Amino acid sequence: MRYPFEVPFEEIEADPDRFVSVVFSSLESEFLVLPRGRGFIEYPVFEQAYETLKQVSGGFHNLTTELVLETVSRAPLSLIVLRSMLGFTPSEWAYLATQRSGVDVTQGYARTLDRNIRIAPLAPLRLTATAKERLTALIGSACELLASGAPGADADKIHRLDKADTREGLHSIRALAEMGAPYAMLLYERFLGRPFAGHRDSVSELVGDVLESAIERILDEAGISKRKTRRAEKISGFDQAPDFVVPSEFNPQVVIEAKITEDDGTARDKITRVQHLGALSMVGRPKDSPKYEVIACIAGRGFGVRREDMKKLLLATRGKVFTLKTLDALIPNTRLRDFRTK
Repeated sequence: MRYPFEVPFEEIEADPDRFVSVVFSSLESEFLVLPRGRGFIEYPVFEQAYETLKQVSGGFHNLTTELVLETVSRAPLSLIVLRSMLGFTPSEWAYLATQRSGVDVTQGYARTLDRNIRIAPLAPLRLTATAKERLTALIGSACELLASGAPGADADKIHRLDKADTREGLHSIRALAEMGAPYAMLLYERFLGRPFAGHRDSVSELVGDVLESAIERILDEAGISKRKTRRAEKISGFDQAPDFVVPSEFNPQVVIEAKITEDDGTARDKITRVQHLGALSMVGRPKDSPKYEVIACIAGRGFGVRREDMKKLLLATRGKVFTLKTLDALIPNTRLRDFRTK
């Protein structure tokens, strides 16, 4: 069976289903393996921060704002241990801290602080007066919430603190920490999220870079002039800039969209984006003469779910759909070959 980029477009139009199956067969998912990226915390480092917080609080008998603030100042990773005990994202924590303290703890501050600590977990914090006020508000709200435990909720609802370690305040935290259960490991997996979802979110751009980097390497090795765009960059003639324009944005002859998703709903949105590029290429042009060639390079199991969406992608790109498995055929089977210099 030939790939859609190897046959005339008329053949795809006549029987798109056949080529949907071919593309599906070449899709591979990398969701089981994630890049570590900057900011990945190894378990022994996390556990050390947990033990520090446990020791200074006397086995979580004395979890006060002042004590935790002093500990976080010299051992910053203990702040992420505290957040893991809450089970909140940095943004959620910032919102509650602002509500409870009246201090303006912005979500951007909380996310930046969290990331900076993950990148340099052993570096002491250097705090301005404003940063210290915000950090105190974060820690104060956490200590209050952990001490109070989960309040009652309606029968059809569940409170976020209704967890084994926080249900009854510090009593349930101490019980779990003292019973010999690997509480630090539970917190570490909660920190990674669902599991690893928190980490996956933090390296989502790196996951996308896998495909873009592969395309860029192929273009560079062939000596093809290109314009690689940045996130949210504006380019004349495109309301949403494609990932690559060949040879340049001033004379687009080939545009490439690189898309990775493990979710079929997100895949539909990304296919719609490629369809829009395909429609733009045909504005004021005869049916068989688009202004520029639209290429889609895709990866992830999300694209392998909805057959009708894949048909739309094949038609929008006139069959120029490539996966990680077929990227080596990218140049010979597209107009990119016309710009090859090596």
